[in-house]
Amino acid sequence: MSTHQDHVVVIGAGIVGVSTAIWLRRYGAAVTLVDRAPPGEGTSHGNGGVLAACAMLPVTAPGLIRKAPGMLLDRDAPLFLKWAYLPRLLPWLMKYLSHANAPDTRRLAQGLSPIVSDSVDQHMALTDGLSARSFVVPSDYAYAYANRADFDADASSWALRAEHGFTPRLIEGAAVQEYEPALGPSIHCLAVMQDHGHVRDPGGYVKALAKDFEAMGGVIRQTAVQDVTLTDGRITEVLTADGPIACDRAVIASGIWSGPLMKKLDLNIPLESERGYHIVFQGAQNGPRMPFMIQSGKFVATPMDDGLRCAGIVEFGGLDAPPSRAPFELLRRHVKRAFPGLTHGEEVEWMGHRPATTDSLPLIGQVRETGIYAAFGHQHIGLTAGPKTGRLLAGLMTGQPSNTDLTPYQPGRFT
Repeated sequence: MSTHQDHVVVIGAGIVGVSTAIWLRRYGAAVTLVDRAPPGEGTSHGNGGVLAACAMLPVTAPGLIRKAPGMLLDRDAPLFLKWAYLPRLLPWLMKYLSHANAPDTRRLAQGLSPIVSDSVDQHMALTDGLSARSFVVPSDYAYAYANRADFDADASSWALRAEHGFTPRLIEGAAVQEYEPALGPSIHCLAVMQDHGHVRDPGGYVKALAKDFEAMGGVIRQTAVQDVTLTDGRITEVLTADGPIACDRAVIASGIWSGPLMKKLDLNIPLESERGYHIVFQGAQNGPRMPFMIQSGKFVATPMDDGLRCAGIVEFGGLDAPPSRAPFELLRRHVKRAFPGLTHGEEVEWMGHRPATTDSLPLIGQVRETGIYAAFGHQHIGLTAGPKTGRLLAGLMTGQPSNTDLTPYQPGRFT
């Protein structure tokens, strides 16, 4: 249990790291937040902005192994691969695909549900009394299908969501365009989820949270973390490009870049980049008034301050390869089809790296008894689950009670 005077270094200034830092300050710890980039850059800037409380289903759904080859060859399918990267990816990919079965899908959904299902409430709790509250917008969230048959084909997924308390309201036929006039005639069925939400500027949101953290007495250092020092098996300092930072404990929340630090702790985490893409259609008019998941392209379309952001896609290609053109073109084709009346100004493209473990579950908890805690591996649900992760981890570190079983997220499960 914390003495409430401990100094904690949080490594990573994305949504998970900033959320953890804020909750640690609220629970009485002295906190320094460290990142090589300013807060709210990287994936925390580029995500789809949806507080997707019903997003407890892993990508590795039953049947993926059978469907994946065809998807990779289909220019309209939202799965891409840098083929030159396949030999390096293959060991990770085999473990990842081994979970593409019904029992594992159910188990992983049970693991993900506790950190996503109350997302809006957790964002509200995180921003209580803070300036960043204005960025959080409660709203519906709808899955858009070409027709009822396509919705029915997802019956197993909806049955799992229903087990976790999420049953949609179906809208069909002409009522679809009455509900959302921006949708084109290619959409004939909506599955509408209530009690969701979105963020009107994800990068700006995290930057505002970081300023709130500083106003709470937290310290932010922009520098690269290089190593940690353990003395008698416990952390005593974080080594940075600008010198050491003495600490009692540390949190590793640097997304895909957490792997090298974990290796220094003798943990080889099977972590890969699930490369994600977005296009912001700046100044968009005649777009949707709330977030939509366009099922045909597996991307979300979210209204934001600077326009309509369309984000999603899964591409495996590592950290070093440049963005591919095909995912951007797929987004453009599907956006035009879904929202034929959309007008806009400049199109801004982005590609980033979502940290994916082989079992689709994040790492949340202490590494052995080192005083170093993991908080990464959230794949495509980082924004949704970030505040809950930060709250759980800060509570674990400071002796605050929680009813959530953290066993599924234990960092040592891959040893």
